[in-house]
Amino acid sequence: MLLLALDTATPAVTVALYEAGRDGGAALAASDEIDARRHGELLLPAVDRVLSEAGRGLGEVTGLVVGTGPGPYTGLRVGLVTAEALGAARSIPVHGVGTLDALAYATGLDEPFVVATDARRKEVYWARYADARTRVAGPAVDRPAEIAGEVAGLPAAGAGARLYPEAFTGVRDDLPAHVSAVALGALAAERLSAGQPLPGARPQYLRRPDARVPTGYKAVTRT
Repeated sequence: MLLLALDTATPAVTVALYEAGRDGGAALAASDEIDARRHGELLLPAVDRVLSEAGRGLGEVTGLVVGTGPGPYTGLRVGLVTAEALGAARSIPVHGVGTLDALAYATGLDEPFVVATDARRKEVYWARYADARTRVAGPAVDRPAEIAGEVAGLPAAGAGARLYPEAFTGVRDDLPAHVSAVALGALAAERLSAGQPLPGARPQYLRRPDARVPTGYKAVTRT
């Protein structure tokens, strides 16, 4: 199983080629860049770079894994559309994995903790976990002050937690701030190898889009 994993749901534009086998799995190559405004420019060059570094071609990939968020619409859709297009072009499956779940998996924790990413507008996307593989609450989008009582004291990972240490009092610098496609691919491979079905590339926006259909049109008549 050779999985091409990618995620653009956060400022991290992350791509990895992950090979899974009977004796476990490993990342053959990976690329991680932090730039909240250039997802579209950075993603496909990163895919090409990762495949080249691994010495593999897109025709060898047996499946795609894409982070489904939650995340802002503009960034998140870049990864989803790219994964769907590559999957359609090669007639291979596209598997969706929650971005927060991949970030949680990368912590390796076996105790309760929380993950939070920056949702902008002074809010965070967050979820609570019993361990690195088991989500028990979320994902949701909230202001940090509104969930402080629920997350205070818990170990906290993610850039959103680091932005609001007054709410996420258990934030730890040794836990990842950004999602990694290596973790995304590893989590997907683990679940697929265990026979667990994964959803498709269905986005988790959690918010209505900023764009609105204008209202209050003035009637225009011609004489």
